[in-house]
Amino acid sequence: MASYQDITFSKAELARYDRHIIIPDFGLAAQQKLKAAKVLVIGSGGLGSPLLLYLAAAGVGTIGIVEFDVVDDSNLQRQVLFGKNDVGRAKARAAKSRLQALNPHIKIQLHNTRLTSENALQIVKKYDVVADGTDNFPTRYLVNDACVLLGKTNVYASIFQFDGQVSVFNYRDADGVLGPNYRDLYPTPPPPGLVPSCAEGGVLGVLPGIVGSMQANEVIKVITGVGTPLSGRLFLFDALNFETRTFNIKRRADNPLNGDNPSITQLIDYEFFCGLKNPDEKPIKEITVETFLKWQALGEPYQLIDVREPNEYETANIGGLLLPLGTVTEHADQLRRDVKVVVHCRSGVRSAKAIRALEAQYGLDNLYNLKGGILAYQEQAQEV
Repeated sequence: MASYQDITFSKAELARYDRHIIIPDFGLAAQQKLKAAKVLVIGSGGLGSPLLLYLAAAGVGTIGIVEFDVVDDSNLQRQVLFGKNDVGRAKARAAKSRLQALNPHIKIQLHNTRLTSENALQIVKKYDVVADGTDNFPTRYLVNDACVLLGKTNVYASIFQFDGQVSVFNYRDADGVLGPNYRDLYPTPPPPGLVPSCAEGGVLGVLPGIVGSMQANEVIKVITGVGTPLSGRLFLFDALNFETRTFNIKRRADNPLNGDNPSITQLIDYEFFCGLKNPDEKPIKEITVETFLKWQALGEPYQLIDVREPNEYETANIGGLLLPLGTVTEHADQLRRDVKVVVHCRSGVRSAKAIRALEAQYGLDNLYNLKGGILAYQEQAQEV
């Protein structure tokens, strides 16, 4: 982290940060450290929204944002960084506008791209602390590994439905003791499809606000040295029953990054590591929404199968036969063999899994995955 002793503040900044500076255990020095710090936030969605807002308000001098998505109306239930006027805008640019309006004394650096094994080290190395606000396992392992390889602290949080988690990974304390990282907590990823994303399983809108604020708190503690960060501990929050638990995490000798015999010395293919792709696996047939709409317009015979859950189907559907993923192979007799069968879910992930299972178990060759799922269909329908 850059030297902070020579950091100065304008009268406007001193007035803005007065409530920090007058805290006896915080003071001017901690505020100087915040201004000198560079923090990279991965994602500006549910967790990233409160995280970015509070880091900006607190006076973190340089904030980097990695974000490639655009604002969607469905985001506004929990992503309080954005408003109705931002729908359709690039999230990174919309976030920068909001944060600069909140605090004009800080710098916002945009990385309007998807974080990958090819660019992660180049991006992460520019910052002092990384805050992971992503919602998928490949990116979480990618962020963790990049931080460990570069010696950066990774402030982690995750949310799902009513539950949240917070921890601090790869943190070296004042005595030089290095804490555990994400691979010490989760040595291997869960099987693909076992843990649904928030997009598939939902999330209570207020939950990311609570957990993202806790994540911002840990970032501030790491930067300033005030308090004790959650290194070596995993904090769990149950919003439904308002219960909390904290578990201790220890470094593992078999950690492939920094255990006794490290085997990972560079970033890997995290989609493959998490079982989301297999180079030896035969690709499934896909059709785009545009092609599907042409089939409908031309009267092409087909059968539409929806592998989402009943509650999702009730919220929105496009007329498919509902066969949830967990039961689709049991009801394979309901799939027609004489026409093309289009299988869809919300975004295309579960439907691809359903097709692989049906092909493997029944040898079907007339199945087509609707690329992008019902989200892509609805978006295309709005444009037509």
